[in-house]
Amino acid sequence: MTRAGWHPTEQYLITPEKVQELFPLLNMDKVLAGLYNPGDGHIDPYSLTMALAAGARKYGAQLNYPIQVTDLNSRSDGTWEVETPLGIIRAKRIVNTAGFWARDIGKMIDLPHPLIPVHHQYVVTSTIPEVKALKTELPVIRDLEGSYYLRQERDGLLFGPYESEEKMKLQDSWVTNGVPPGFGKELFESDLDRIMEHIEAAMEMVPVLRKADIVNTIAGPITYSPDILPMVGPHQGVRNYWVAIGFGYGIIHAGGIGKYLSDWILEGEPPFDLIELDPNRYGKWTTTEYTAAKARESYGFNNIVGYPKEERFAGRPTERISGLYHLLKSRCSMGFHAGWEQPHWFYKPGDETGYKPSFRRTNWFDPVGREYKQVMEKVGVIDLSPFGKFRVKGTDSVKLLDHLFANAVPKVGSTNISHMLTPRGKVYAELTVSQLYPGEFMLVTGSGSELHDLRWIEEKVTTGGYKVEIENMTDEMGVLGVAGPYAREVLQKLTNEDLSHASFKFLQCKHLKLSNIAVIAIRISYTGELGWELYHRKEDSVALYSAIMEAGQKEGIDDFGTYALNALRLEKGFRAWGAEMNCDTNPLEAGLEHFVKLNKPADFIGKQALKQIKEKGLKRRLVYLTLETDNIDPEGNESVWHNGKVIGNTTSGCFSYGAQQSLAFAYVPTELSKVGQKLEVELLGKNYPATIIQEPLVLTEPTRIRLQRKDESPKI
Repeated sequence: MTRAGWHPTEQYLITPEKVQELFPLLNMDKVLAGLYNPGDGHIDPYSLTMALAAGARKYGAQLNYPIQVTDLNSRSDGTWEVETPLGIIRAKRIVNTAGFWARDIGKMIDLPHPLIPVHHQYVVTSTIPEVKALKTELPVIRDLEGSYYLRQERDGLLFGPYESEEKMKLQDSWVTNGVPPGFGKELFESDLDRIMEHIEAAMEMVPVLRKADIVNTIAGPITYSPDILPMVGPHQGVRNYWVAIGFGYGIIHAGGIGKYLSDWILEGEPPFDLIELDPNRYGKWTTTEYTAAKARESYGFNNIVGYPKEERFAGRPTERISGLYHLLKSRCSMGFHAGWEQPHWFYKPGDETGYKPSFRRTNWFDPVGREYKQVMEKVGVIDLSPFGKFRVKGTDSVKLLDHLFANAVPKVGSTNISHMLTPRGKVYAELTVSQLYPGEFMLVTGSGSELHDLRWIEEKVTTGGYKVEIENMTDEMGVLGVAGPYAREVLQKLTNEDLSHASFKFLQCKHLKLSNIAVIAIRISYTGELGWELYHRKEDSVALYSAIMEAGQKEGIDDFGTYALNALRLEKGFRAWGAEMNCDTNPLEAGLEHFVKLNKPADFIGKQALKQIKEKGLKRRLVYLTLETDNIDPEGNESVWHNGKVIGNTTSGCFSYGAQQSLAFAYVPTELSKVGQKLEVELLGKNYPATIIQEPLVLTEPTRIRLQRKDESPKI
């Protein structure tokens, strides 16, 4: 409900009385409330498909079916040859929408898409007198506890359960051997025993089922991706190959996805942000074993309650582990990021360890405060190896980056934060860009954006004909972050290179040796404190980490994880890609003007659109809020209220250990974006008072140093 407020979908929490009015056949003994979507319904997939096909033909589409694709050949100009028994079809681009054959199609071009067919069963009853007597059709019921959906089917009922991870069945032979030739509208053998407990739960909730006859049990394949979400969009590493595959819920997504894909293909950018459906969220680490384990878990968890900061443990760890994984795994709570395991927070004696999900502050809350204090007062070390890391070099590298990024290209030995924008001026990605040698750059992005960003860069290289080489170094390179007031003292013990402020300034990058280990050191930290990111060969991670920990004994060095990092970055007012900025936001409303050089000579992507946006003026702005809450903190995606109306949404939030209150970023209309404006943020059904404050809450270390030199007193 907290999320629904700022979305156009109608949704209501309704009383048991209203539930009974809408569905009079329910046993009301257990019903406390209902979540009601008036727009929900059902449709016959066959009829809809035929109607869409007729419409497509009317507008000139050519449909060939039933016809088998026997091979795919990509040509040097980026076009495709699609081989069929009736001849070759030439195409500018191809879209794989092949359902449970999608994996077989992908294998033709060495892309074994992580998909697996799941046996899904549903049961149809004969006529039930009580259903026949109804004046209006029953709404669809979803009973999360019984793990089934149930709806009216003519004068009877239809219900489909989702069995547990242990009981559900995969058709894994199709993954290894492909879909059997000739399989089409066939079905699997049904197995009522497997779903008996769900049938009983449904009978208890809808008692008229007890007397009904089952006339049909349907068991057929539905295709699952590891996380249940489909894969939609262009694929990295193959030109002009698009996918719309892995739809565990089938026809319900058809209209929206068709529109989304066609808009993207026509406009050259996604019409809105759907990063969670990006096919490039998976990679070489997504093995068949991982896909099967995850699909089992996702199917079994179809009806569980989802918590903030949710972790799911099946199929982990993948082969994608940092050099420090084995050293750290028993000492911390790990999170999953694009196949990687990364410490969220660390254990100390007396802590309640493990993963304890909750809508409120839970077992990580105090330990994260301890790690926050560690970085603010001493020095902390964090494993940042999951970052996406690319090397770009060649005669056109400067020209390419000047065209790709809205910021200026950094000089040799320097680093900056740069944004790739879309033609409409939306924020496609945020990366740090370092020029290591003349014409040779290192680009770094967040773990979840690795192939998403690489695909965009590669596409622009091809269409622009730039002479550059791009190397993805993500898996070979480890990264350690060292941050806090004593970071310089600790690292200085390990190198002869002068790390003083005068010699190694903020946003400089250098090649140096720490304890005789080669690193690329960048003076930057997402904590906003004095710090360095140390890029090194993955096989050197343990030696480098051990040397730093040893050197920092006197300074009281310790580990910190990504939860503390998030609290530190929010206090400094740092934005995060995927939260404060994405393909739904432009950099001006996100407060990123500092990184956008509209007056640079290069005509970077999105420049003209941004000039128009600036001219027209902004309708909304990102603001910085403090909240008066109790045992709960904002996470992002919550509704923001003013005068009894929803006027915006939070993008991310946390508890500020410095200010001892909740903190959030939010988008609100420009007229409500002034400092001091009182608003409310909805958390768990309650509106909490919020105030827009001047950002940041805590000044960054470079700003504090600058103010000290001017003799102004900095705010901590």
